[in-house]
Amino acid sequence: MTREELEELDRKDPLKLFRDEFSLPEGILYFDGNSLGALPKATPDRVNEVVAEEWGNKLVTSWNSAGWFSLPETIGNKIAQIIGADDGEVVCVDGTGLNIYKLHSVALKMRPDRKVILMEGSNFPTDAYITQGLIEQLGQHHQIRFVEKDDILDAITDDVALVSLTQVHYKMGHLLDMKAITQKAHDVGALVMWDLCHSAGALPVALNQCDVDFAVGCTYKFLNGGPGAPGYLFVAKRHQGKATQPLTGWWSHQKPFAFERDYQPKSDIGQFLSGTQPIISLAPVEVGVNILLRADMDEVRRKSLALGDAFIRLVDEHFSEYGFTLATPSDAEERGSQVSLRSEHGYPIMQALIEVGVIGDFRAPDIMRFGLTPLYTRYTDLWDAVMKLKSIMAADTWKAEQFNRVSEVT
Repeated sequence: MTREELEELDRKDPLKLFRDEFSLPEGILYFDGNSLGALPKATPDRVNEVVAEEWGNKLVTSWNSAGWFSLPETIGNKIAQIIGADDGEVVCVDGTGLNIYKLHSVALKMRPDRKVILMEGSNFPTDAYITQGLIEQLGQHHQIRFVEKDDILDAITDDVALVSLTQVHYKMGHLLDMKAITQKAHDVGALVMWDLCHSAGALPVALNQCDVDFAVGCTYKFLNGGPGAPGYLFVAKRHQGKATQPLTGWWSHQKPFAFERDYQPKSDIGQFLSGTQPIISLAPVEVGVNILLRADMDEVRRKSLALGDAFIRLVDEHFSEYGFTLATPSDAEERGSQVSLRSEHGYPIMQALIEVGVIGDFRAPDIMRFGLTPLYTRYTDLWDAVMKLKSIMAADTWKAEQFNRVSEVT
């Protein structure tokens, strides 16, 4: 594969104009949009509008005049279009961990005679941590059954209350079959919650087509909402009002401004709100979501797979002597929008790459992750990154002491 071939793919790319909508520093090749999406150019003006005009000039009246109070539902309805949900099924609220806590609690209430939560043991640990804390609060009456991807279907038995899985594995990048797993769970009477953190915005998600019960996701990766931006949750309409979520704050009350003493939950998606929402953090989410709503998600997926195929091919062609192995599935249909490489020296190699302007990340113990964000990753970026990596390996640059000091964030 030559750089000229990749230049031609860039020229023909139907998504190429979206790159101009993001602030990407000159000389930086960014492969970490699966961890923190790039800054949309429109975001600073929107944040300034919220701070200077809506807060600064309109003050408290903006809860009504600027739509602050309904912003979680407004953004939620837009996210719904990206993840295959309907209006009134998604709310942009809190963080992913809190939303997992809410939805797991509701699901377990809806299946009181079952005590097993099925999870993928190697996936992002916060999902398990939150669930372990919930089990402790419930008096240790439940247990997590940890399995890996090839054993998931067989492990969904009639003692399972909830199947809680991440659609795209944060480290390996493999893509689970949402439809087949959800169907098997329903066949045995279990509920299903999907974590969409590494899939929403990078590939078409079809929650209602797959008959999904619950879902959560973050907005700071492929939705480009900014660091620590609020997450979102999905509850199918057929389940709304069936059980009360545990963080019963005033925003989820039927009449929050009646200020009644006793809690009366809303019966719609608003019941999954809790307290006053962070408007300055919510506003940038809408900017990123609005960009994605103008993109054809099928085209996004096609480019994602093509980028992955090209990157894997370049690695095969240039690094046979350096001991890299592919952790991500080679079959494009089985992976999300990233390529992960294994190396026992993965951490210092990635630090050396970052030093020369190729930003990916490392996940212990040996995974180098390269996120592929179709709205702004170019095909030629792959070539340039591979050539920089090749220089680092040929010169043993990664062996320098400065690259082997482990930072707090990897």
